[in-house]
Amino acid sequence: MVKVIKLKIEHLVVGRIRTNCYIVKKDNKCIIIDPGDEASRIKEACKDYEVEEILVTHHHWDHILALEELEEYYHIKHNTFLRKTFKYEIIKTPGHASDSLTFYFKGEKVMFTGDFLFYHTIGRYDLETSSVKDMIQSLEEISKYPDDIIIYPGHGIDSILGEEKKYFNSYF
Repeated sequence: MVKVIKLKIEHLVVGRIRTNCYIVKKDNKCIIIDPGDEASRIKEACKDYEVEEILVTHHHWDHILALEELEEYYHIKHNTFLRKTFKYEIIKTPGHASDSLTFYFKGEKVMFTGDFLFYHTIGRYDLETSSVKDMIQSLEEISKYPDDIIIYPGHGIDSILGEEKKYFNSYF
């Protein structure tokens, strides 16, 4: 018999503009996704786990304020994509930012979308490295994924990808 261990996802809302930071846990290991601020709270959430990776969906300030402190504390660099304990796909989703990435944990049917995709809306595409053309292409790409994926965005509440797909054509 194969033992299936589900991920535990801890959701921290950090910083003055309430950025979502996620601690993804399995066994005694974890990954930090988007360490937006409040490094001490993030460390506390990880205290009983070995931090294997730090993932950043994009490099806007509100998603990385605690990054340098955590990299030094855990002696790891972000976005090295080790995928030892955690298996995930890296999907390039530019539009909100040129370096936007979505992390898809296929086995668990969860996606961490940063500021690319939110509950009933998408990220701004009028910023310095943003692009409406890239955003449209990224939405087309993400549309190929199953409807029953839970999305965990960079701000606000989670949603289901199929629910969000209904709105894609109305954004432009």
